[in-house]
Amino acid sequence: MLKLAVILGSVRPGRKAEAVGRWVQRHAARRPGVEVELVDIAAYRLPVLDEPLPAAYGRYARPHTKAWADTIAAFDGYVFVTPEYNRSIPGPLKNAIDYLYAEWHNKAAGFVSYGLDAAGTRAVEHLRVVMGELQVADVRAQVALSLGGDFDGDAFAPGPHRDGQLDTMLDQLTAWSGALRSVRR
Repeated sequence: MLKLAVILGSVRPGRKAEAVGRWVQRHAARRPGVEVELVDIAAYRLPVLDEPLPAAYGRYARPHTKAWADTIAAFDGYVFVTPEYNRSIPGPLKNAIDYLYAEWHNKAAGFVSYGLDAAGTRAVEHLRVVMGELQVADVRAQVALSLGGDFDGDAFAPGPHRDGQLDTMLDQLTAWSGALRSVRR
């Protein structure tokens, strides 16, 4: 069974990440041989990085880091759901990523972003650079949602063409996630 995490990259009150993440989760769960879990970084209450040693050492001192590491290590691939803040990713998402190192290695990642004028694409470009450093294979296809076109006020209302974009990204993500299992072994 392939295990995928849909990581909610925002902790902001009133965030849109949860509705988008549940949409991704529903689509991924329809795939045979795929188990998918919503992972909310807000639930881990990670303070600004407070580990005494760099993550590359893999010697975590804090209980919240150990819990986070156990969660992330359990998955074969990830879908990051992220808004774009000031042409980049939210600080809490970067903080959560930076807590760990080896737990991310040799896995795959896909991206679903949302934002105003660029639909979150600049945030994804930053995430791609970070994923490369962590030895995560990011897939080419992504879903970039517009706050003006894919939301009706606060309600998430993606157009039907978004389902096809999401399926393409999930096709690539599941293929790479499965292939990288052999690398990890």
